[in-house]
Amino acid sequence: MDSNKYNRLILIIPIILNFINPYVQKVKVTMKKILIMGLPGSGKTTLASKLVPLINAKWLNADGVRKAADDWDFSEEGRKRQAKRMAEKAEKYKQDGNHVVADFICPTPAARELFNADYVIWVDTIKEGRFADTNAMFVKPEKYDYHVTTQDAENWAPKIAKEI
Repeated sequence: MDSNKYNRLILIIPIILNFINPYVQKVKVTMKKILIMGLPGSGKTTLASKLVPLINAKWLNADGVRKAADDWDFSEEGRKRQAKRMAEKAEKYKQDGNHVVADFICPTPAARELFNADYVIWVDTIKEGRFADTNAMFVKPEKYDYHVTTQDAENWAPKIAKEI
């Protein structure tokens, strides 16, 4: 390349970069804390297992987090503690530049508020779970981003991934 062409190229590169920069910035992906919530046995973990690889997310499963914390208290206070624990771990993953999927019952508005999800998936596939105390305290969410109504994770996960 002769020096004239090279000099013109050097001059035009900043102009091109200035032109495309606003468009590139708009394409940046905002990482999300994604809550998959619902009664025990509704299919939360199965859905998470299908969704996580589709969006290249980190995964927090409530049973795994409880086991690591050795905290098996399912009272309202114990559930709030679990929601805080899940939120802290999820926020760290998000701050590290990852989507994070957390699957847990999250039975009350207070627990959902503590978790503070960016995107909520309500897995509403059963009328009652296997634990009477959880059924009694479970409050259907008023706000959610996606409503799953059948236990068919293979079908739902790609649809949800497109929205996220």
